[in-house]
Amino acid sequence: MVSDLARTWWSRPGLDVRAGRLTIAGHDAEGLAREHGTPTYAYDLTRIEEQAVGLRDALRGAGLRGVVRLALKAQREPTVMRFLRTRCRWVGLDVCSPGEVEWGLRSGWRPDEISYTGTNLSDGDLTSILGAGVHVNVDLLSQLERLGRRAPGSPVGLRVNPGIGASHAGGGTTHYTGDRPTKFGIYAAQLDEAIAIADRYGLSIDTVHVHVGDGYLNDGLAVWAETLRRVADITGRLQAAGAPIREINTGGGLGVPVRRGDERLDLDAWASIAAEHLGTLDVEVGTEPGDFLVKECGVLLAEIVTLEERDGVLFAGVDAGWNQAPDHFIYGEFLDVVLCRASDAAPDRPVTVSGNINEGNDLFAEDLPLPRLQEGDVLALVNVGSYNASMYAAHCLRPPAGAVSFEDRL
Repeated sequence: MVSDLARTWWSRPGLDVRAGRLTIAGHDAEGLAREHGTPTYAYDLTRIEEQAVGLRDALRGAGLRGVVRLALKAQREPTVMRFLRTRCRWVGLDVCSPGEVEWGLRSGWRPDEISYTGTNLSDGDLTSILGAGVHVNVDLLSQLERLGRRAPGSPVGLRVNPGIGASHAGGGTTHYTGDRPTKFGIYAAQLDEAIAIADRYGLSIDTVHVHVGDGYLNDGLAVWAETLRRVADITGRLQAAGAPIREINTGGGLGVPVRRGDERLDLDAWASIAAEHLGTLDVEVGTEPGDFLVKECGVLLAEIVTLEERDGVLFAGVDAGWNQAPDHFIYGEFLDVVLCRASDAAPDRPVTVSGNINEGNDLFAEDLPLPRLQEGDVLALVNVGSYNASMYAAHCLRPPAGAVSFEDRL
């Protein structure tokens, strides 16, 4: 029998259970759904501040000059942007498209607070990005050549590929880097050519960027350490060639618990490893996560509109679809679902939670143990603050979900 505590493994400040009912920033979750309609995202913005402060303090505690940025592709809700500018003005932005550059500038960030790292840049992309005055990291030799022709004498960063990256459950391969070549990053064997291109156009390589992982927790720290060892070697080679490296940008990939049994990432251990490998290089150490900063701030509230058993499988159909919360649909991420009126109740039976998009794989969860349900119940999809609302697609012309945000907790 799973204990009450294990059933509410996701509980934390800003997302907890009071008298059996789910609360978000101290507000009754079902009450929010009734007031604002469904589907609606409910954001506990204080959680973002807590995560950002945790990163900043860990880097400082390890003796590093740390830089924290939000990966804008993970979350761009206007209320989130205003909150960060008010409560965490020291948090910069990581962007990856001309549209994101424009969004960040319109939201109040200065060009020097924005770091662009993208791939397969077109001439039009470069025209827009260079005109905005933000710092640019390129990740292909051909892109470095193109930037040199367009903007000789400019500072530039290199996104490198160390051939390893930390993933969930301790793996060493991600979509960004690993044993097989990916579309991201300049490899160590290409460094001499990159230096030659930079010299040809008078480019000043001032940043080494690397995307170190994808959702890694404590069991990924050994891979994190090996990744940084390789990055330090690459940085040393660039410095020896005269490159004035001012920052090593370690990208994102820091994870948060996504299922029962996950341990929260030990930030002090994480920062200590960074200090061990990068601390002697006299550089700023950047981190620009999406999930770690904003994943836990968001909950999607949806109503059960159909409840029907089909050949032994109980389907709970909700009034939201993958287009409004595509993290599970696109990435296959585990998604926990909570019954708002009885969020710590014992499970009754396995349930498949399905969406309202006319596609067979529009599913939020399969065979997930849930308490006894009824039509009209409100379900909460937890840990959907990142890579969900920001990736909305107008599939079947279903509109985006609504949103309500709280800067403080009751």
